[in-house]
Amino acid sequence: MSETNGLYGAGERAALIERLVADHDALMHRLAEGHAPEFLEIPVSMPQAKVLYLVSAEGGLHMSTLAHRLGVTLSTVSGLVDRLVEHGLATRRDDPADRRQVVVGLTPEGESLIERFRELNHRQLRLLLADLSDADLAVIGHALELLTGAASGRRTDSAAAPAPVDHERNPA
Repeated sequence: MSETNGLYGAGERAALIERLVADHDALMHRLAEGHAPEFLEIPVSMPQAKVLYLVSAEGGLHMSTLAHRLGVTLSTVSGLVDRLVEHGLATRRDDPADRRQVVVGLTPEGESLIERFRELNHRQLRLLLADLSDADLAVIGHALELLTGAASGRRTDSAAAPAPVDHERNPA
């Protein structure tokens, strides 16, 4: 359920959301451009990288859970995991609680690769943030808190938010 504080009409709000989505897309493209050569050195496909991220975040996942979270079939996940196992990045083992279930985990090499992904992203983000003013950093910090809260399904207190900045009228 979306909540509005009356600043925008329904059409204006929808247009603003679309602009924010486009701005996010542009940001992601610029970040990718900044470390594309380093990502090309990494020997996994994007679907395989998604598997690695999911497994890393959970410390291991059932194959059926991976298939569900990725929105693909069990046979598709099985093929992805097979290639990760061949690369020495993932492991498969029977679940001791239910031997019909297979648990996918990461090898130390897989964990190292995920850490490399994260550091590439962190380094790029640090470079971007270093160029911003303290006031802009506060706005971004608050925005990230709001987005994290929304992603977690909880509301945050917008009353403490910094005043919105109209970048068209007041460019940074």
